Amino acid sequence: MRKALIGISLAFLPAIAIPLRAQSPRLTARQVLEQIKTNIGVPWAEQTVDTFKDGDPDAPVTGIAVTMMATLDVLQRAVAAGANLIVTHEPTFYGHADQLEPLEKANDDVTATKRAFIRDHKLVVLRMHDHWHRRKPDAVATGMTRRLGWERYRSADSEFLFARPSITVAELAREIRVRLGSPTLRVVGDSALSITRIALAPGFAGFATHVQALRRDDVEALVIGEAHEWETVEYVADAIAAGHRKALIVIGHIPSEQAGMEDFARWLEPIVRGTRVVMVPANDPFWAPR
Repeated sequence: MRKALIGISLAFLPAIAIPLRAQSPRLTARQVLEQIKTNIGVPWAEQTVDTFKDGDPDAPVTGIAVTMMATLDVLQRAVAAGANLIVTHEPTFYGHADQLEPLEKANDDVTATKRAFIRDHKLVVLRMHDHWHRRKPDAVATGMTRRLGWERYRSADSEFLFARPSITVAELAREIRVRLGSPTLRVVGDSALSITRIALAPGFAGFATHVQALRRDDVEALVIGEAHEWETVEYVADAIAAGHRKALIVIGHIPSEQAGMEDFARWLEPIVRGTRVVMVPANDPFWAPR
């Protein structure tokens, strides 16, 4: 009876505004960068490409899309996913330093279209390249090693060197193509050559890094993202002609580092707790005719 009376009396009470639990204000893009700087685990460099590339850094973040490369297609899918902060590993505007001035002076239509999309959807683009690579071990190499399934083969001395049971160059190339989704992977060298010692150089490490690995006696195959063909590719071709047991596997830049940014998305999520983080993979633009 007491319970019933309480229920009736409450029903006739005047409406009272009950304050809802206050929600935490949304982080701004600038605050997200500060959280990254605090937690990245390496000193933040004054000279770096890891800066905002477009948009308003003080805009509240509705969601974060992490990607390997902020192509227009990626930006469109990020918007569809409800994200307005794009964290990209590679440049947005076609050069390492994302220099917009020459493109705008040339009235480049592709650049104008991309910037208009960013502006119209109030996106903010942040690059995350240098400092993710500078973690120890290199965080991109760690992600790629995980995706390739090579953890048990990794050298204790370097995250870029691997010793594995004997495998032919052709078998290794097929394994990489399947695990990384790289249909246009290319190979220099004897497909039947049996190898056990591999060096990995994701992305565009450059000729100096490639040749340093190739000169090592404990490297038979070098697996890279991309290279100038008159440098690394020619060097490997000449090394083979000179009688060295060498092979080169060129994966493509995007599939050679994408898993490293998947790891970044997982790393970032607990740091910006309460802000949704999604991985928006960049598509490998190359295709092979059938």
